[in-house]
Amino acid sequence: MSGKPSTRPGGRSARVQRSVHEAVRELEAEQGRDDLTVPRIAARAGVTPSTIYRRWGDLRELLADVAVQRLRPETPPDDLGSLRADLEHWAVAFLEEMSSPPGRAHIRDALAGDPDGDNAGRCSAYAVEQVETILARAAGRGEPAPGTDTVLDHLVAPMMYRILFRPGLLDPRYARELVTDLLDHFTTTP
Repeated sequence: MSGKPSTRPGGRSARVQRSVHEAVRELEAEQGRDDLTVPRIAARAGVTPSTIYRRWGDLRELLADVAVQRLRPETPPDDLGSLRADLEHWAVAFLEEMSSPPGRAHIRDALAGDPDGDNAGRCSAYAVEQVETILARAAGRGEPAPGTDTVLDHLVAPMMYRILFRPGLLDPRYARELVTDLLDHFTTTP
């Protein structure tokens, strides 16, 4: 059994997922992360511990699932009228959110409970969706734009590397410089 939650959009399964996720968030806010246990979460969510074990496998995988949901953007990226402005605004916000202590904790949780790479893929899909929205807007305005993978490779990947391995070197200027480098690379590459 994979231990991964079902993606069915409604019904009992969705209600259980919502109540368990909410219980994790509430207990973590009230008692701290170190005091989280499956029995406490189950009691708060109104389910049995066996329901959590069947659905998620263990506490680590449950925390990973909650983290992935927390990393999902709640709104589309802002439209500021140009590719450069949109990418800079999005990159600065992405960097600030992901490099914050809660953002880093969510990244660690999402990856720690991810033996098969599904969570990493879901998080990547969130970034892809945001980038594709920005690129589609640019195309709609008639602006030339790089491909999605180019943006991921030149903007998202270096930020994630720094967030995970060199956290002292992060600020909005860094995100803006990456956008400039990306757009310079795109306009000079045949």
